[in-house]
Amino acid sequence: MEANCPLEPPVSDPTFASLELFSARYAIDSTVMSSLLSVALQRGGDFAELFFEHRTNSAISWEDQQVKSASRTMSQGLGVRVVKGDAIGYAYTESLELDAMKRAAETAARIGTGRGQPGPIDATPQLAGVTYYSAEDPLSDLPAAAKVALLERTDHAARGYDQSITRVDSSILDELKYILIARSDGRIVGDVQPLVRMNVSALSDRDGSRQVARTGGGGRFGIDYFDRVSPEELARDAARQAVLQQDAIEAPAGTLPVVLAAGDSGVLLHEAVGHGLEADFNRKGTSNYTNRIGQPVASELVTVVDDGTIAGSRGSINIDDEGNPTGRNTLIEGGILRGYLQDEISSRQFGVAPSGSGRRETFKHYVMPRMTNTFMLPGESNPEDILRSVDRGIYCVSYSGGQVNISNGDFVFSVTEAYMIEGGRITAPVRNVTLIGNGPDALSKVTMVGNDYQLSDGRWMCGKDGQSVPVGVGMPTVLVSGITVGGTKVA
Repeated sequence: MEANCPLEPPVSDPTFASLELFSARYAIDSTVMSSLLSVALQRGGDFAELFFEHRTNSAISWEDQQVKSASRTMSQGLGVRVVKGDAIGYAYTESLELDAMKRAAETAARIGTGRGQPGPIDATPQLAGVTYYSAEDPLSDLPAAAKVALLERTDHAARGYDQSITRVDSSILDELKYILIARSDGRIVGDVQPLVRMNVSALSDRDGSRQVARTGGGGRFGIDYFDRVSPEELARDAARQAVLQQDAIEAPAGTLPVVLAAGDSGVLLHEAVGHGLEADFNRKGTSNYTNRIGQPVASELVTVVDDGTIAGSRGSINIDDEGNPTGRNTLIEGGILRGYLQDEISSRQFGVAPSGSGRRETFKHYVMPRMTNTFMLPGESNPEDILRSVDRGIYCVSYSGGQVNISNGDFVFSVTEAYMIEGGRITAPVRNVTLIGNGPDALSKVTMVGNDYQLSDGRWMCGKDGQSVPVGVGMPTVLVSGITVGGTKVA
């Protein structure tokens, strides 16, 4: 296999940056990749893929006005996938020694039943073209003292917000991941993926009542993230929510109109609707959206998009983990189901192109269709008019996550910041709010959609089949005419 590289490769391009790293550190060049792909196809596989990964992670945590821990780790390895019909052979190795990589390729090849005679593979590196984030190292080279100074700033800001704040915990996590994908169809693609996240929690202690709130943010940025969102802003928000809970009343129980605030409410859309639109569930017939393309599945006010091309967003990726370019995929348009999130295996069954949605947690994991940044498009209503239309209901702002049953769309969500709506006005904060409902049913009850779309700041992780990947969520203000609210008082 001879790679068609320019004489002076643009090292700022993610593909060439990845090629340089793996070649310089591990002597993995076109000859090695060609040999491994031949081994992977030696039993008659239809397709083979090499997924190289090199990842550096750093973390510093701050607890009770001092550094609690600091760590820096590095992981690397190769995952080999061989496809034969609808069957997949997968193996991985944490060693990038040639013998170890050949053994992984031989193991994955066993999904084949005969003997193949793969010809020479002339693979060509693919330039990234458009990129959606910088390939620079985010924070790993920043002196530890500078990271600690950022954490100290969160402590000072949260405690300065209110005298009841008696404890502040925070952390900074950063990651730089190089991936290189060599495919038996002749493509070599790569990416360099930075990721930064700051978490802050604040405890308010007032007359023996202790309330804790957590917040955070980040994305595919470097140190410049803190020019966009300051540590003080994150800390004061955590402190505000903790203090707010001190005066909150218990949540009512019953079916009520619910106004979902712009931004973080997108996590409800992600869990209650997004997973059901991933193609593997629909290929297997286990989603409540199976065989419903072209049918109404939501209010005509609802358009849902998954877009991995949003600059700097936590869920954005230049390429997916199969080497396909990411894109903007309309899933629901005007209430009509338009398509699913496709990896290559599912796309072949559905007879469509891959949507750039094949993702995996690490080289140790197999690829699945996954979301990137999932959100609802804005509508035409003024957010104030939406609130004024509700005589008595709940206004939900922040969440700690939830669970969904993919087969029927039933969901349960915990709300960490919510308020009563009375007479069209936001009144008392409420606590211990749980939203219980069904995704398609809730979308069918959307009666107003605001013009104030927001993408949530980058703090969300998505779990599926034991794998976690970073994602983004977003939403405008939305009125759902009725959702069951779990609380302690009768509505």
